[in-house]
Amino acid sequence: MAHSPGRTMSSAEQLRMVRVNRISSRSDLFPRLIAMQKLADAQGFAIFRVSGSGLPAKQRLVCELENWGSSNAGFGKAFIDAYGDILLDHIDKSLLPLSWAGCHDRPAPGPADFSPFMTRLQNGILPFSGLAFPVRLGAVGNGFILFTGDEIDPSSDTIVELHGRCCHIMMDLLSLDERRTAAAEALSEREIACLQLAGDGRISEEIADKLGLSVHTVNAYLGSATIKLDSVNRIQAIAKAIRLGYIS
Repeated sequence: MAHSPGRTMSSAEQLRMVRVNRISSRSDLFPRLIAMQKLADAQGFAIFRVSGSGLPAKQRLVCELENWGSSNAGFGKAFIDAYGDILLDHIDKSLLPLSWAGCHDRPAPGPADFSPFMTRLQNGILPFSGLAFPVRLGAVGNGFILFTGDEIDPSSDTIVELHGRCCHIMMDLLSLDERRTAAAEALSEREIACLQLAGDGRISEEIADKLGLSVHTVNAYLGSATIKLDSVNRIQAIAKAIRLGYIS
């Protein structure tokens, strides 16, 4: 609904409008995560989500995104081996951020006066220090965003700011998954077939000949697929279908 002339949108309304069109793929999350990494004076980040929700005995943490690089390829497994069970138990009981130090002679990240609002993990288990921010969004939206490095020393205000941004990141990640699921359920086999052939460079006449359909029917399938994928034209629909993994 259009806003009446002279009416100023509230900050909450502006935020909602930004969030609607904020990201179209996971790659759009990286600039925001890098900005958060810099805010924390960290050297890397990672997103872990809880899989097997609703089945406590089968729950596990799965790394969804990270920028640790090939030289630190073992960081994810090392983190899960060290703290995975603790974090799974923690997120069911608390949303306090967690911190740990990579060495026994180094304090865990976070100011001392903020200790009542943080959970300290055992130090010296991993070769890197870090912060883990839990986010709980429901049965399929739970997880942690980590920031790791040896120079992490955030203020209490920075910790609060980072935790809020982590919630937004996880909400957008969950929204992407929901949109992908909705699109997968909505697109018919014919729509997917037409998109695939269009993505291969075939024109409508060629697609019709290939699938044994009329040109009118092919255009109707491509049009309905474009609408279901919330795209403005056929080219954007093909790009989105490729990005979401429905066609190659």
